[in-house]
Amino acid sequence: MDISRKRETYGITNINYNTGEGPSNQVTTLRRTTSYVDDQDYIFVGLQDVVQKLLAELLKAEPRRIVLSIYGMGGLGKTTLARNLYNSPDILNSFPTRAWICVSQEYNTMDLLRNIIKSIQGRTKETLDLLERMTEGDLEIYLRDLLKERKYLVVVDDVWQKEAWESFKRAFPDGKNGSRVIITTRKEDVAERADERGFVHKLRFLSQKESWDLFCRKLLDVQAMVPEMESLAKEMVEKCRGLPLAIVVLSGLLSHKKGLNEWQKVKDHLWKNIKEDKSIEISNILSLSYNDLSIALKQCFLYFGIFPEDQVVKADNIIWLWMAEGFIPRGEERVEDVAEGFLNELIRRSLVQVANTFWERVTECRVHDLLHDLAIQKALEVNFFDVYDPRSHSISSLCIRHVIHSQGERYLSLDLSNLKLRSIMFFDPDFRNMSLINFRSVFQHLYVLYLDMPVGNMSIVPDAIGSLYHLKFLSLRGIRDVPSSIGNLKNLQTLVVDAGGYTCQLPRETADLINLRHLVARYYSKPLVHISKLTSLQVVDGISCDQWKDVDPVDLVNLRELSMEYINKSYSLNNISSLKNLSTLRLFCIGGQSFPSLEFVNCCEKLQKLWLDGRIEKLPDLFPNSITMMVLRFSVLTEDPMPILGMLPNLRNLDLFRAYEGKEIMCSDNSFSQLEFLILFDLENLERWDLGTSAMPLIKGLGIHDCPNLKEIPERMKDVELLKRNYTW
Repeated sequence: MDISRKRETYGITNINYNTGEGPSNQVTTLRRTTSYVDDQDYIFVGLQDVVQKLLAELLKAEPRRIVLSIYGMGGLGKTTLARNLYNSPDILNSFPTRAWICVSQEYNTMDLLRNIIKSIQGRTKETLDLLERMTEGDLEIYLRDLLKERKYLVVVDDVWQKEAWESFKRAFPDGKNGSRVIITTRKEDVAERADERGFVHKLRFLSQKESWDLFCRKLLDVQAMVPEMESLAKEMVEKCRGLPLAIVVLSGLLSHKKGLNEWQKVKDHLWKNIKEDKSIEISNILSLSYNDLSIALKQCFLYFGIFPEDQVVKADNIIWLWMAEGFIPRGEERVEDVAEGFLNELIRRSLVQVANTFWERVTECRVHDLLHDLAIQKALEVNFFDVYDPRSHSISSLCIRHVIHSQGERYLSLDLSNLKLRSIMFFDPDFRNMSLINFRSVFQHLYVLYLDMPVGNMSIVPDAIGSLYHLKFLSLRGIRDVPSSIGNLKNLQTLVVDAGGYTCQLPRETADLINLRHLVARYYSKPLVHISKLTSLQVVDGISCDQWKDVDPVDLVNLRELSMEYINKSYSLNNISSLKNLSTLRLFCIGGQSFPSLEFVNCCEKLQKLWLDGRIEKLPDLFPNSITMMVLRFSVLTEDPMPILGMLPNLRNLDLFRAYEGKEIMCSDNSFSQLEFLILFDLENLERWDLGTSAMPLIKGLGIHDCPNLKEIPERMKDVELLKRNYTW
């Protein structure tokens, strides 16, 4: 009653749900609150000159192999700067061979040499077997031979001791072809001694003005900052002494504190242990930000410590893992949406960095190495997880989550018989022998099993995996065939099978996984005609048209995302129209093939994101008004698509990749009323673009790439921000 009265007092109204169909468009709109920018924000706060200076050093016409060293304290942005250089279009065009290794404090020279070789040569069974038999000297010679004829760029990230660089620098030959090595380190002596004739750059701290600019860019609501709060914030930012990581985490923390009193409390906490002339210890800010999280968010943050340092993590992967672990509370909203909100919250607090976005969603993320260290430290304090240490051949028996980064076969030789493990995650790329795993005893209580194995080996999954009745998350990399016993896993929510570009074999019994929500696998098999039994399915990714054609999807009422491959003109896709809650659809034709009729798309009333990859003989006259994002790729249309697409009232993002063969596109008045981002890619015949005076009134970003005959763009487009070339294609 009290809540009801307050709702009336404050004029709070319901966010309506469509009964049985999840959140309404209003909820979706409210969730789009963060305008995600690159995790490299502070690269562009006063440091643009550094990027250009280092790019010039890497690209200069000097045939001798040069080592470029970047040094500075933790949190200054060394890795981010190196990553910015590594992914620069100029670098991609200039260095055919690239490799990245993260050294860290604890390193193994042989593992590092193997990792560079694998990243260059791939992880075939032959390569892995060969590398296993090699001594350190053999590996060094093999890598030299591999690189000596190539122009290469290798990034050696996070070098702590000069001995680490000395131990494998001989493996990088000087072929007098302009090859380069970038080293990042916190130690000046490591940087200075890396190469007598190399280039050393000390990364500077931000100025007071740059620090304040970065703080404000990361603050969620700058407008709510009254003068007294601004004064407090400036004091705290000044104490960060120009350290970017400290500034962005502080900004993320204060963004979730409302009012002057709350900000004063943060300042009081930070000021406890420092004198007026000292700066805030970054560990204090990081710990304070961690302690400010709810219990559920703390668990979600700690989970990032499980992944190897500097690893890019797929957003869907981490979300589905959190669900399997039971971190996400259940309520009216879809669990996936709540989990995505948790991830966005950690990003807003600058505890997690965005690595990639697509279609207004974070698709990949990572954590800074200092925050990775914090996650491991806090996890050990509460026995949240433990990472196997092959040197002492030990792992905590108190932790219910075990993580293996190397020497997985040695880990399995430990006595694990009395443990009640709930999660086990193998990130050991050299682990190959699944037969060593005792599924029926040691692993019988597992909720999460994550096996990342070398693709070249193509391991066989034993039937015993079907005894893991409690399993909710199963990820298998380096697998071709899954046994029929998988049908026993009635609690399974997520099944990810990655055969490394190959197709895999899924048994008919996959259709018995009644609680399955996410099926991600490029597979072939007899058609899963009973897939309609899987009424909990939310995501199906990788299914081929051959499996789908006989499916009656009318009962797949929860399916939100569908990605289908191997389509050709002879198939009908009309049964997709039965998916009443479908919001994301990706369709891929067999190379060079045409789509069958696409008229069914107009029946998908809730479709928001559409990707069509393949020839389209005729664009449908009508698309659902709900569409907000669209990619047309290899469509080879002969008629201008703009008159049809321009009428979509909610279209915000449009990518045309080799989609149109004509010479002219026409965007008439009042068309594309909501369009914000447009990419025209490889439209080689395009010569003219007519744009009506009132067309595209909200355009924010424009990308035009490989359109050689388009001599001029409309005058009004010349002031629009140019988008970088999208290499994810």
